[in-house]
Amino acid sequence: MSGHDGESGVLPEDRPRKAPGKSTVADVQTSFERWLVKTSRNPFVTFTSLVQPVIFFVLMAEVFGAVAGGALSQTLGGGISYVTYLTPAIIIQSTLSSAAVSGIGLVDDMETGMFEKVLVSPMNRAAMFLGKVLSEVARIVVQTVIVLLLGSLLVALETGTPFGQYLRTGLPGVVGIVLVTVAFGGVFMAYSNVVALVTRDQEATVMLANLLTFPLLFVSSAFLPLAVLPGWIRTVAVVNPVTYGVDAVRAIVLGRDVMTVLDVTAFGGLWNTVVPALAVLIVFNVVLGAVAVRLLHRAARADVR
Repeated sequence: MSGHDGESGVLPEDRPRKAPGKSTVADVQTSFERWLVKTSRNPFVTFTSLVQPVIFFVLMAEVFGAVAGGALSQTLGGGISYVTYLTPAIIIQSTLSSAAVSGIGLVDDMETGMFEKVLVSPMNRAAMFLGKVLSEVARIVVQTVIVLLLGSLLVALETGTPFGQYLRTGLPGVVGIVLVTVAFGGVFMAYSNVVALVTRDQEATVMLANLLTFPLLFVSSAFLPLAVLPGWIRTVAVVNPVTYGVDAVRAIVLGRDVMTVLDVTAFGGLWNTVVPALAVLIVFNVVLGAVAVRLLHRAARADVR
């Protein structure tokens, strides 16, 4: 009796085998480093991620600061500078800008053939995209810290307020703000990748991202209290994830309940804002993430054939 395969005449040990991959953790690290290096080598991405929020912060503070004092006193009471009120909006705006273009890198991989190469490689597919997400989270964390420090500097120059009074919840508040921005960023990372997988075009991904993201900032509580805005904006704000991201960060900065779109009193203090806001953001993440994963599996099956 021979050791050959009965049908093909090929020894089992001679059959081609898929190369063994590394561990999932190692695959995540490889993907993370790849996307981090790829992003850092693109000066446009680096500029928009780290410099644009600084420019936007200074301009918005100067433009709206002179006229927003009355609205703040009416809704939040005195003693809160507009820079302090604006800081959460700029944090969320910078997170939104970074997350909304997440899909561009995916489209670039599709256009260059890298997407197909990764799919047939031994690398774990989930690890590949988790590494990509973690690289974007790292950029969001850096942006958040920069904006917080810039806000503290501007308030100190304007009123002489120390960091402890500028951020009422102290260093634990920094951790809380980072967690909120990561949860918020996940919503628009998922949205951007959904757009990328549907369009498979970089220009369309950028246009659709900008078409939705910037209007969302202005139909939320980002720049002015909802109480002084038109009724239709207050209605849209209820289903706008930007509202929940901004309100959660603002509650942590001010150390108080600031939510107006939901009436929650079960948790006490700032938690009446942070807990429901995070819950809403998690729901958005689950829904959009599920759509993105479904589209990703469909694209993977189509590209591997």
